[in-house]
Amino acid sequence: MPYLKYSINGEESTFELKTNTISAGRGAEANIRIRDNQTSRLHCQFRKASDGYEVVDLESRNGTIVNGESIKQKILQDGDIVKIGHMTVKYIEGELTAPLTDPDELPEDDDDDVDDVDDVDDVDDDDSGAVEAQAVVQQRRPKPNTSMKAEDDLKLARELRESRDALMVELRKVIIGQEEVIEQVLLALFARGHCLLVGVPGLAKTLLVSSLASILDLRFRRIQFTPDLMPSDITGTRIIEEDADTGRRDFRFVKGPVFANMLLADEINRTPPKTQAALLEAMQEKRVTVAGITYELDLPFLVLATQNPIEQEGTYPLPEAQLDRFMFNIIIDYPTDEDEVDILHATTTDIVPDLAIVISEDRILDYQRIVRKVPVSDYIVRHVQHLVRLTRIEHPDAPDFVKDYVSWGAGPRAGQFIILGAKARALYHGRFNVLAEDIAAVSLPVLRHRIAVNFNARADGVDSDEVVKRLLKECKPPKE
Repeated sequence: MPYLKYSINGEESTFELKTNTISAGRGAEANIRIRDNQTSRLHCQFRKASDGYEVVDLESRNGTIVNGESIKQKILQDGDIVKIGHMTVKYIEGELTAPLTDPDELPEDDDDDVDDVDDVDDVDDDDSGAVEAQAVVQQRRPKPNTSMKAEDDLKLARELRESRDALMVELRKVIIGQEEVIEQVLLALFARGHCLLVGVPGLAKTLLVSSLASILDLRFRRIQFTPDLMPSDITGTRIIEEDADTGRRDFRFVKGPVFANMLLADEINRTPPKTQAALLEAMQEKRVTVAGITYELDLPFLVLATQNPIEQEGTYPLPEAQLDRFMFNIIIDYPTDEDEVDILHATTTDIVPDLAIVISEDRILDYQRIVRKVPVSDYIVRHVQHLVRLTRIEHPDAPDFVKDYVSWGAGPRAGQFIILGAKARALYHGRFNVLAEDIAAVSLPVLRHRIAVNFNARADGVDSDEVVKRLLKECKPPKE
């Protein structure tokens, strides 16, 4: 009977093909479960054929590779090598002499960053009397330099500051001014957050995002949100495709523009809530579910959505649940007098700036990991917690202006984003610890869309920005 042989953590394991269909992937529904971020929940299937077994790719995120060639469907021959994500499997025809792999004997993975999956006991055998022992393959997530030493971390932290300077040199070729906006977008990228850009037309919002994607060597996609946009226009759709050789028809998933590293959702409030919600899972979980099948998104993944604050006719305000998914709400204002003169000079010539790639995709993942290692003292954490709690009218210490002007305040996610943004800002400015000034710098873009003002505030001309600024003045950090 054919079986599969694979190596995990240097130890060989085997899996006997006993049933007509064996699925492999990260999900609990897979017979062969593989803990690997490069593997889809249902990645591929091994199916019984007339003369052995065939392997069929299930529209996986990174494809199924047989003997170095990406395939959709292929009859396996003895000795064929199948690559599933980072996992290499050898197909062998013959009787299996060694016992089946016992899941309890598999080496444990001590990487805390491995994606959570259900225990093996949660996987039910199918009705056809499938596998007696489920093979749970535990792979480390494909992150570069996961076992770095402390000195390597410090070197990487210093490198982030140097990369920041190189980024600014390239961006200044096409973006004049807007230094604070650029900083906040980069902080969100390094902190694994998303941004909502609010500004009138013509302030280079799209140019900023597309230029940044080019400099970072990231795949960039743009979606123009309109009232007739459907969720499938964002996530992708399933189409029926016929195999020319076998005449067999099957569904194939065509990926939508959300499968990118940097996604620009242009005028996101011009589409109905049903379509807006198509981004919720992608933004929070970094994955998309279509027809019950989950597809993992490539990392890094950053959503930059734009809104026009002037024209509100025919728009659909973003639900609070989706607003809360954005780390920063960044207000893009008009350029200064000098900057506007420079813009007019630079954009009315035939000179097209040549942007150089500064940071690779893998390096961004390194920077995102190192940001979370920046230490934060307990008194800074308590300062952030106190600041966030003061935005809630039911809190006994909330200032009178909060009780007079606020309908509801920020939730715990606001505190998380303030600390993460402050960590990124510390490294961004060449420091290895978070200061109170970092907290003050990121609190406004984090809190402004998480505080809802009431009618009294609007009547007095007070907006959420004014509330946050007054809170920052009153809520002083501890002197410790």
